[in-house]
Amino acid sequence: MNLGAVFSDAEVARLYRHRAPYPDEVLTALAGLLVSPGSVLDVGAGTGALARRMLEFASRVDAVDPSAAMIEEGRRLPGGADGRLRWVRGRVEDAPLSPPYGLITAGASLHWVDVDAALPRLRAALAPGAVMAIADTEAVHGDYWADLLAVVREYSEVTDHLETPALVDSLSAAGRFVVEGRLRTDPMPVDQAIDDYIAMLHSTSTLARVRLGDRAPRFEADVRDVFARHGLDRVRFDIVGLVAWGRPT
Repeated sequence: MNLGAVFSDAEVARLYRHRAPYPDEVLTALAGLLVSPGSVLDVGAGTGALARRMLEFASRVDAVDPSAAMIEEGRRLPGGADGRLRWVRGRVEDAPLSPPYGLITAGASLHWVDVDAALPRLRAALAPGAVMAIADTEAVHGDYWADLLAVVREYSEVTDHLETPALVDSLSAAGRFVVEGRLRTDPMPVDQAIDDYIAMLHSTSTLARVRLGDRAPRFEADVRDVFARHGLDRVRFDIVGLVAWGRPT
């Protein structure tokens, strides 16, 4: 199973609800970027963390994702059955689209996309004056993080991950994406039960139970041990929202 295929697992999709939400500032920024005709294309929508919330200001949201499990879970979540939200199963490289779009978004998903195939198609799908916004979140942890990161690296098959700001910079440097603006939100506090935090870790591509197999119980025990050693009965951290917008070239 390749890493992207993990997101077709029903449990991974179900555990997505334990991921921290995007700060409200991100949604405010996206609303300010939307132009006529008021429709949005959300690339790699997952369970709709962005797509469902953009119904607050969009006339229609087309949420494209290759995973049937993600779409099925997204339909069950708040806003997921709204008639203005059109779930489209497929890869954005070749899925059926309904342009023009007044905004295209990609929330923590562009690193799963074949940008050589996707960016020209997304450029053509933009309405006049519209932009594409690439969004993600960054977690700011407490002093337990070094110990927790050591556990994650022990179990994860991937130790080097290209973060979204670095991906945007690489696309910009290659002349593939013209950046017109960036936003880094104020930190948003998150307070989670340890069980929920572990569930969130299991929603990631390299730490899903379907990936860890019989190592999963030991991984969970090692994570709990980190929090116990730091005297924590809950996990507290900050989430910072990141948005870069501009035009694919």
